[in-house]
This record gives sequence, structure tokens and C-alpha cells, in this order.
Amino acid sequence: MLRNAMHKSVAAVLFGAFTFFAAHGIYGAEPKTEKNRLEVAIAATGPLYLPLILANEAGYFAKRGVTVNLSTLSATASAQALLSGQVDIYQGGTATIHANVAGSDLIYIGASVDRSTLILFGQKGLTTFDSLRGKSVATTSVGAFGEIAMRKTAKERGMEIGKDIKLLYHKGPPDALSTFLLGNADGLIVTPPQTEMVRAKGFPVIVDFYERGLKIIGPGSGVSRAFMQKNPNTLKIFLMGYLDGVKRAIDDPAYAKQIESQSTKITDPKLLEESYREGLKVWNKDMTVDSEPIKVVLEQSTVPRASELDPKRFYDNSLIREVNRDYGSKLFPGEVK
Repeated sequence: MLRNAMHKSVAAVLFGAFTFFAAHGIYGAEPKTEKNRLEVAIAATGPLYLPLILANEAGYFAKRGVTVNLSTLSATASAQALLSGQVDIYQGGTATIHANVAGSDLIYIGASVDRSTLILFGQKGLTTFDSLRGKSVATTSVGAFGEIAMRKTAKERGMEIGKDIKLLYHKGPPDALSTFLLGNADGLIVTPPQTEMVRAKGFPVIVDFYERGLKIIGPGSGVSRAFMQKNPNTLKIFLMGYLDGVKRAIDDPAYAKQIESQSTKITDPKLLEESYREGLKVWNKDMTVDSEPIKVVLEQSTVPRASELDPKRFYDNSLIREVNRDYGSKLFPGEVK
């Protein structure tokens, strides 16, 4: 017992020293911020957003002179909030792409997750995608990755969303889960922690999109291009603090699960452990944006000729490349360049 306590104490001291050095720029010169407050909206809580929530709770932004105010905002409202200046950064999925397609100059500056953790479940007895023909599937917002994944999979099987399968849209994963559990939808497509809740109740998995290798950007850091041009150093501070959150979430599972429990209100240790592991396998250390996930969204878009657009217009990697070079490569040596 004493030895374990000593080990924990030493680990805490070492981690505290690390975060002190990181926060005070000992790993490199700290950028001078253009503003000292950021309004950041997230699409949901759960393991995909855990590094950001943890970074804010642990004070990694504040230690660099930036106050981050986190709020939850639906995907459908996020683009307008970014354009109006109510929100500086939207940490979410496809809303940034859809807004850009519609003519708004919103872009990604980083991809905190680029592999899908979506799982498609069926009610008991429904075990194949074809068994959903003529039935309904609960998902989140219009145009979100749940819809994108469903459209892509339906097309691969010669089916069409809206004709062969009806999608039931919801504000967020908890609402979609509730519809499914009440028996008002035949299928459900969601991300953790809701996936772990559904698994625990024994509903069959129809498609595990992580196993299928579906590439997404969700969540990614979406901003207006004008905001990026005016506030490059503040955004670098944000990206550095976020990477500190990734590092802490990986190195300190107990603290990470404590923060997730606070944000999701999940208290079951088994569900928290499973949810944590789902996040652990997709948190990006190198948040450089890849064009492939954007191409997937454009190919499934209902907007005419969206698939012909150049994916490179939807992101700018210049800030994250600087952060990776000067900071990320020191946090994760050998993994980030």
C-alpha cells in the first residue's frame, strides 16, 4: 500500500512539473495572444470531446492567458453562431463543411478526431443492414456524420436514404438514444458513450464504422477564415492547450474518467472504462486535417455538384503544423513531427 501511494505521489509530482513547464513555455516560445477569451461550442459531451473538456478543467488554456468558455450547441446552429461571432470555435463535425458548401468561409484548423466511432444498432432481431429496409433509424442532426455514414452504406448496398430507410433526426445523441430505447425507431446510429449504453442492453451491432475504417472529421476545430487571420496566436494557444488535454487524458486515465463522469453524468465504472477506451483509440496527437474525410462528406451531399468541390478549400493546416513542429513534437516525440 505504501509503495503504491509513493508511486502515485511521484507520478503526480512529475506530471505537475511537466504541465508547469508546458504552461510556461519551457518547451518553446509562447505565442502572444490577440485576445484573452474564446467562446468554444461543442456538439456533445462524451469521450470524443474529453481532451478539450479536461484541458479546460485542468487550466491548460488559462495558464497561457486565455479563458475558454465551453457551451454545447447543436450542429444546425453552429455555423450561424460562428459567422455572427457568438462562437469563436466550433468543435464539431460536418457543420463546417456544409456551411462552406453553402458559401460561408468556414474552415477546419485541426482534426482532433478523424476516425469514426459510430455504431449502427438494430432492435433485437434486426442484425443486417438489409433488414432495415422499409424501417427507421434514429440519428442526430441533419447532415451530421450519422446521416453521412447511413447514406454511404445505403448507396453501397443499392439502397437510398429517404426511400428505403427513414432517418429520424434529433438534437443530439441522448435524444436519439431515447427514441430507440422507447421502441420508436428500428435502428440507432450514435457515438460513445451512448454506444456503450446500447451494448450493455444487448442490442445487436449491425455496422461498427471504426472497424470498417470510415474516415471522418468529428470533432474538428471549425472557425471562420477571417477569425483565423486576425487571431492566429490565440488559436495556436488553443491547439497547444488541447494537446495538453490529450496528453493528460492518455497519461492519467483516472482523472480523465473523473472528468468524463462530471460532464456526462455517467457513474457506472464499467461504462466509463468502456467509453474511455473508445476515446483513447481515436484521439489524434497529430491534428493535421486530411482531405479524405471531407471528400466523403462531399460525395454524400445532397447539394448539386458538391462532390466536384476541392476538399482543400475546407481547411488550413498552417497553424497546426506550426504547433506540431514547436510543441506537439515535444509532447509526443516520435509520433508528431
